[in-house]
Formats: sequence, C-alpha cells, structure tokens
Amino acid sequence: MLPEITALLGEPQFNWSDPAPWIELEREFGIEFPRDFREVVNAYGSIEINGQLYLTHPAGHLLHGLRETIREDLELWREEDMAEFLPSPVGANPGELMPVATATTGEAVFLRIPDEPSSPWRVVVQEFDSPAWTLYEMTFSEWLLAYLKGRDVTLCSRNRTPDGPFWEFLP
Repeated sequence: MLPEITALLGEPQFNWSDPAPWIELEREFGIEFPRDFREVVNAYGSIEINGQLYLTHPAGHLLHGLRETIREDLELWREEDMAEFLPSPVGANPGELMPVATATTGEAVFLRIPDEPSSPWRVVVQEFDSPAWTLYEMTFSEWLLAYLKGRDVTLCSRNRTPDGPFWEFLP
C-alpha cells in the first residue's frame, strides 16, 4: 500500500532503515507492530498530515516520539473515567487497543491487536469529544489510504485538503 499512499501524499523524506528503535519499542510494549504501520512511519517519520493527523516515529525526540506518545496515551486511556469510551481496554494483549496516532480535531487512532497471530490488525478511531468510537475492518495502511482519499473514516480530510493531501515534519 505504500506506493498508493505515496502517490497521494507525496514522496517521503525520512526513509528510516535502522530497526533498533522499533526493537526497543516492541520489547517495551511486548508486541510486534504490524508491518504496514512500520513501513508508513519509517517512510515519513514524525509528521502532521493535512494539518490534522499526527504520526510519530520511535526514533523521534521526546516531543514527537512514538514511545512517549504511546506511554502518555496508555496512561490516559487506562484512567477509569476514560476507559468507558473504548470498546476494549488499552494494552498489548490480544483484543486490546494500542494508541498510535492523534488528530488536532480530537480523535485518537488505535491499532486493535488481533485475537489470533494470523488475524489482521484493525483500526479503531475514538472521537475524544464524545463517547463514540468506530472499528474499521481494515489495516492501518488501508485506513490511511481511505483517509487520504477523503473518505469518512471518522477523521475526514475532504474539507481540509482542497488541493489534495499534504504533510510536513513535526517541529
């Protein structure tokens, strides 16, 4: 899917190849992130897409690093009054949700850990300003591609990108 994403979003300029930050991240959280998610994040790094969606890389610095983002989001979503807004607990066990992205419009993007190792990862988007969440029966790259095409995947880019999708590195 990366070629299709690149065709819409533009050429990546990060192109990370050192597996060390991923190995450390995966060791800390006890999961192996899906290949398509790693591929997109390795290509683009820590970026803001369409002035709306934040993706971070595990090699990023403290303000924009995936490890720190996940730690903070796990802590937030484990609070008793926040957990009720999700379809399942956050964490690294089968069926749980791993927070991986946020949006300026108040949404949180999670990867749902498969119940079985052979099952695909899925995307859950929670609307922070309401108790609503949506499970998307698609991989992260399928979900991102739908977002870039302006489809309604809870985050909607149609009104934000009249000239097409764009990205910029996070400061």
